[in-house]
Amino acid sequence: MIYSRIIGTGSYLPEKVVTNADLEKMVDTNDEWIYARSGIRERRIAGEDEFTCDLAVQAAQNAIQAAGIRNDGIDLIIVATTTADQVFPSTACLVQQRLGISGPPAFDVQAVCAGFLFAIDIADKFIRSGSARTALVIGAETFSRIIDWTDRRTCVLFGDGAGAVILGADREPGILSTHLHSDGKYKDLLCVPTGVSRNYERVKAGTAYTTMEGGEVFRWAVTAMSDIIDETLDANHFDRNDLDWLIPHQANIRIINAVGRRAAIPPEKVIVTVDRHGNTSAASVPLALDESVRSGRISTGQHVLIEGFGGGFTWGSALIRM
Repeated sequence: MIYSRIIGTGSYLPEKVVTNADLEKMVDTNDEWIYARSGIRERRIAGEDEFTCDLAVQAAQNAIQAAGIRNDGIDLIIVATTTADQVFPSTACLVQQRLGISGPPAFDVQAVCAGFLFAIDIADKFIRSGSARTALVIGAETFSRIIDWTDRRTCVLFGDGAGAVILGADREPGILSTHLHSDGKYKDLLCVPTGVSRNYERVKAGTAYTTMEGGEVFRWAVTAMSDIIDETLDANHFDRNDLDWLIPHQANIRIINAVGRRAAIPPEKVIVTVDRHGNTSAASVPLALDESVRSGRISTGQHVLIEGFGGGFTWGSALIRM
């Protein structure tokens, strides 16, 4: 049998830091209000000349270096993003060109904040089937570009960044299982209600912004992310004590804490970076993973459950042996 295993991680954050104090000057809010409701102190925002591809390439290069491989050893590139540089070609193709790689398949996945989980699932199946041996999987966002910075309900929550992993073929399983779900009937609760073929006048007017029914999204996110932990552990005949780390989507500390309590995962086993990064959508899980690996919190042989929840609704998880 052929399995996939994470052999390198990487991430990148823009230099510009926007603190809650900075937001106080822009909208009717304050640090206490933001932190109490989200757990966020600051977020990174891409510069005017910095785009999703730029962030993705930096994260990819860091992951490639960590894996100790050459760029031309990659035979699959998947980028999870909601904020592609352009309608087409895909951000993955732009990354491919920047990395000097020619030939292997490169494509984007759009599942918003669960996008990285969807991308991991696809890459894992490519490797298990023998269609690829080394995959570059990236979650990258410039979410600040689709935020109304006069709306305090959303502008305080999001940030920009990128995270990446290299998956390599192995005789021992690293990705133990993946689990994906979607339910389109909740499409209006968290969305950007415009696009190329619908409501295009909003794009031309520069008002293609994220809208969110916060209370409903909170309830659904807690339920879905808690349930998928049970689903993942049951599928692998794992007890909670077998789990070393949980990396949930870094959307909101109240969601993270509620998921941990409901799933009976001790707080000391839950990775939290939302305080410094905000919600970076598809980038949040790989960002947190890379930071934890590089800091030594996550080590070889440990079992890590990663999970995400996003607009659609979409949600997913993966159980990983590092």
